[in-house]
Amino acid sequence: MFEITFLGTASAMPTPERGLSSIAVRRDGDVFLVDCGEGSQRQMMRFGVSYMKVKAIFISHLHLDHFLGVFGLLETMRLNGRKEKLTIYAPRGAGGVFGKKDFLEIIEISDGFSADLGAFSFTSFEVKHDGKSFGFILEEKEKVRFFEEKAKSLGLKGQMFSEIQKKGSLKIGAKTIRLKDVTYSQRGKKIVFSGDTSPCPAVAKAAKAADILIHESTFGQDRIPEAKETNHSTAKDAAACAKKAKAARLILTHFSGRYADFSPLVSEATAVFPKTEAAKDGMKVTI
Repeated sequence: MFEITFLGTASAMPTPERGLSSIAVRRDGDVFLVDCGEGSQRQMMRFGVSYMKVKAIFISHLHLDHFLGVFGLLETMRLNGRKEKLTIYAPRGAGGVFGKKDFLEIIEISDGFSADLGAFSFTSFEVKHDGKSFGFILEEKEKVRFFEEKAKSLGLKGQMFSEIQKKGSLKIGAKTIRLKDVTYSQRGKKIVFSGDTSPCPAVAKAAKAADILIHESTFGQDRIPEAKETNHSTAKDAAACAKKAKAARLILTHFSGRYADFSPLVSEATAVFPKTEAAKDGMKVTI
């Protein structure tokens, strides 16, 4: 199960209601940050996310509004005696940005980079923004599920379920029961983050059949020229992407401070993709 907490949902500048880009994903007690804008550690304190349990930070691109909060967070960790390794996954050049800490590891990512994080995998994909910019996929590994009635009818019980998973087959009386005959694979949950991007086929491809697509929505239809000029997306662009990807759900974020009311942006998106909502700071989603 993933628990997603939106720490900051504004774009280039914070507002009294919205902090800069940062999303916390909690899994099995561990925390993973997607971007870490200015003030992220304070947002974590406000919304009940432990900064000492952060295992990794995924930086989509090296624009200040997406990584400036890393410096304060690292210093707070140091002051609190951090010893456990923290990994920052970020675009090329990040090694010279964040400095050195005994507990810090920096891994530079590229298009198609993938890492095994235990219960789920992390994959980056390049999007269309200024410089090297990336979106991210967090996807649970497939789970083996039993056809319970069939398995029990063949004599499987108790510890035999664990044993057959380890061995691949099990002999019960005169019969040999194969694991593949009594199980099926269940797809894990999939979350996709667009990062900052103009409309981009790579996002729809990455978000295919995603349970949640979290897509930037910096502008509405009233500012299409500005969206194109700055390589950002409108709410309608995000909805079109979710529809093409056949995602189950779309959450809009990264809103321009020019908007005090976000309902028109949500209306523009839901006209294309009904299962759309707007994120706000402190909002939690569990899948």
